[in-house]
Amino acid sequence: MADLKEIIGNFSVLDDWDDRYRYLIELGRELPPLPEAAHNAANKVQGCASQVWLDTTVRPNGAGGPVLIFSGDSDAHIVRGLIAILFAMYSGKSASDILKLDAVKLFEELGLREHLTPQRSNGFRSMVERIRSDARAALATAA
Repeated sequence: MADLKEIIGNFSVLDDWDDRYRYLIELGRELPPLPEAAHNAANKVQGCASQVWLDTTVRPNGAGGPVLIFSGDSDAHIVRGLIAILFAMYSGKSASDILKLDAVKLFEELGLREHLTPQRSNGFRSMVERIRSDARAALATAA
């Protein structure tokens, strides 16, 4: 999977939004498959027009506190690409670092806000809130 710097760099060289959409879809195709058992109600993200599942694994004893690893899936290709961007930003980071990162700002810097439907933008925010909620819960459990 691409790292965040690579994703930002690729977005910056793609001038045409059709190319950016294709790149988003390509990022989504690189997501590892989510096991069928993880396609469950507990992992389903509410507030998304598409079907979205996020599965969180917490490693409790990272150097900076609990570390969260994410896996996920969606029935929509572009949404899978958005998930890939979120995972590049958040997966493998400590819960405290996750709470400091602003995915919505990155979403706007990449120009996604004005080129996706309001439903997809709201879904993106729902995914971010779910990740942040999981980070807060990991911190509370660790305390």
